[in-house]
Amino acid sequence: MPKGVADSVWTLDPARNLPPVEVIFGRTAAMREIHEKVLKVADADVPVLVRGESGTGKEVIAKFMHAHSAWNCGPFVKVHCPAIPETLLESELFGYEEGAFTGANNSRSGRVESANGGTLLLDEIAELSAGAQAKLLQMLQDGEVFRIGAVEGKPVQVRIACATHRPVEQDIRRGSFRPDLFYRVSVVTLHLPSLRERRDDIPALAEYFLRFYSRKFGRSVPPLTGYFLQLLQENDWPGNIRELENFINRYVLLGSEEIVAEELIGGPTEPAAAAEGATPEISLRRIARNAARGAERRAILQALNANHGNRKKAARVLNISYRALLYKIRDAGIPGKGARGQRPADLTADSNLMTGGLDYEAPTR
Repeated sequence: MPKGVADSVWTLDPARNLPPVEVIFGRTAAMREIHEKVLKVADADVPVLVRGESGTGKEVIAKFMHAHSAWNCGPFVKVHCPAIPETLLESELFGYEEGAFTGANNSRSGRVESANGGTLLLDEIAELSAGAQAKLLQMLQDGEVFRIGAVEGKPVQVRIACATHRPVEQDIRRGSFRPDLFYRVSVVTLHLPSLRERRDDIPALAEYFLRFYSRKFGRSVPPLTGYFLQLLQENDWPGNIRELENFINRYVLLGSEEIVAEELIGGPTEPAAAAEGATPEISLRRIARNAARGAERRAILQALNANHGNRKKAARVLNISYRALLYKIRDAGIPGKGARGQRPADLTADSNLMTGGLDYEAPTR
């Protein structure tokens, strides 16, 4: 297994434990702006807060910033705050002196001291307890870390990066997060877009994960077809990059586009209007997508009709692979060869052909 796989599935570059820059930031305008901003603040001795939905790659951005900073020779230490019980979080972060509490038989340094000279990433910082928040604020102000039970502090030079998917402003209003700490850790804020907001980057991410898992499992799998990539781009990916990664991982293990594509093709349909007469949400993207699918459906039916239902010949006429044609037939809801009362490709029996595809309700991606 490549070094770092257990900590981050992104690993392909052993030197920096990071994927290529073009994979991290893609080509969308929002991510290009984030790339430029990260390079500008990488060497600045100020805390950075990375915000975004779960699975958008906040840790990867923090690692990239560390790799391009003056602290890159030091360690990169990550603390996933929700994974540590609240009663242990303070001692885990700041350490403790011998005899500070029952069971403290030896002195122990915390994660902050371990990150001295490098970068400390506090993942999901909104989960910090009130006591840990106070001590972190003190460390940021004084540049010293106080172990539990210590009389004197120890100087530390640590670059602080924080990440959260929560609206911290609401926690501040509820009184569960200190506003003064929030202002300290958010000197620079990076807002990562969701994957559905950067669909043009999905093919590059999918190809990257395909290469990574092919190497990891020693599998030789066919390259992703254009139609399969189209399905990936049309899906909303509520779990963002992490969900896409797991999906490609599954494809590499199963070795069949057709099997995993069923998960996307058979996804939930759009909910109906809440009440009769309610105005449905207008989506230009949906209208364009349905129009394109309507035209594609007609072309498939015409090719099948011209070749007497022979799908292999129809695929050659349409200049696509036989497998891709099978996906498209299923996605368009075209009846199979054995459907009763209908020829294999009966143009006259298809009522959607007269609508230009606008009334064709495809599964929501």
